[in-house]
Amino acid sequence: MDLTHRQEQIIEIVKGNGPITGENIAEQLSLTRATLRPDLAILTMAGFLDARPRVGYFYTGKTGTELLTDNLKKLKVRNYHSVPVVVNDQANAYDAITTMFLEDVGTLFVVDKQASLVGVLSRKDLLRTSIGQQDLTDVPVHIIMTRLPKIKYCEKDDLLIDAAIKLIENQIDALPVVSQDKQSFEVVGRLTKTNVTKAFVELVKNDHV
Repeated sequence: MDLTHRQEQIIEIVKGNGPITGENIAEQLSLTRATLRPDLAILTMAGFLDARPRVGYFYTGKTGTELLTDNLKKLKVRNYHSVPVVVNDQANAYDAITTMFLEDVGTLFVVDKQASLVGVLSRKDLLRTSIGQQDLTDVPVHIIMTRLPKIKYCEKDDLLIDAAIKLIENQIDALPVVSQDKQSFEVVGRLTKTNVTKAFVELVKNDHV
């Protein structure tokens, strides 16, 4: 977040004199309290300052980078995941390749008749199968998919940063977002590296620090 010269002055005043009232800050800058109100609101919402009724403003001691980190840790998967792309576990490899191409995704989630997650299909799985001599229409996806419990997944209320770490550490393109019900996993979303990147870029562009 780029601060204006006046906002930087306010922070320096609060650093040296806090707790300090808005009226006293305005007096030191030879401005009215009303003129300073938007700046004080921005600095407080951004986390540079803290305010207590009838006491005044405090400097939080946090840098812009620290504030950005704090806000990253508040982002939840539920606000950034995409619509999942699924195939039935009885579908064949040819159908899976067609679905992946038409939906323009790199990962398919495989579900059973109860719509519960049972597997994940990647581009590598389908490429490996297509290299062989077998007819792709004769290869059911449940034979070539990665099965539970080897599947990495996340839930809507998980922190986005934790899901991003899973993507990186496991070198995968997407995580199924699931809703757990006893031993079954309903697929409710898809979280990709693109989703994560968009969220982080949006956070910085909108100055949510």
